[in-house]
Amino acid sequence: MPKKGFITNKLRPWIEARKKYHLSHAQIQMARALGLNPKKFGGMDNHKQERWKAPLPEYIEYLYEKRFGKQTPDDIRPLETIDAEKRKKKAQNKLNRKSNDIAE
Repeated sequence: MPKKGFITNKLRPWIEARKKYHLSHAQIQMARALGLNPKKFGGMDNHKQERWKAPLPEYIEYLYEKRFGKQTPDDIRPLETIDAEKRKKKAQNKLNRKSNDIAE
């Protein structure tokens, strides 16, 4: 059983990007829906050196609205909550499989 507060390796880069680039939970969720790579945010966020670039949060919001036709996702949840729900569901499925194996 994983420790409390444990985050899967799949979500860790997103959480680090959220902290490093000062993004909101909604902006991270938008970036994930767009299929952006959190490791490439550094090249997108250098608007201070390249004045023609929009700041990263505005750029993500612009791309999301352009693709999905709405300004924010319908259900905004923190990554930690999403991860906890996935781990809980996985543990429940594991218990169900074990109980089915015992019953047979």
